[in-house]
Amino acid sequence: MQGAESTSRVGKLVRDRIPEIIRKHGSEPITYVAGPEEYRDRLREKIGEEYDELLKADERDAPGEVADLVEATLAYAAHLGISAEQVEEIRAAKAAERGGFAGRIIWIGNR
Repeated sequence: MQGAESTSRVGKLVRDRIPEIIRKHGSEPITYVAGPEEYRDRLREKIGEEYDELLKADERDAPGEVADLVEATLAYAAHLGISAEQVEEIRAAKAAERGGFAGRIIWIGNR
């Protein structure tokens, strides 16, 4: 199958408005709505896909790829029953306890 990801499944999870956008460009998309288990799996695949795209992005494209990764991650969190606000609370608590990454510290081991 041309353009297939590492999975043998047909299709991929796309943003909600993609079918509408395809129609506006004169084509008719073939789609279906995933069940809960497939949706979870497809979200995890999408997070991996967006991560890979971010790693390959140049500085000009990186902000959009970061936004795509965040969107997919927040959708996965919502699927798990965690709101964006809860994600931020968890992130802030971890940052308060362990710090963030702004210090650019690289750990190479202990003595």
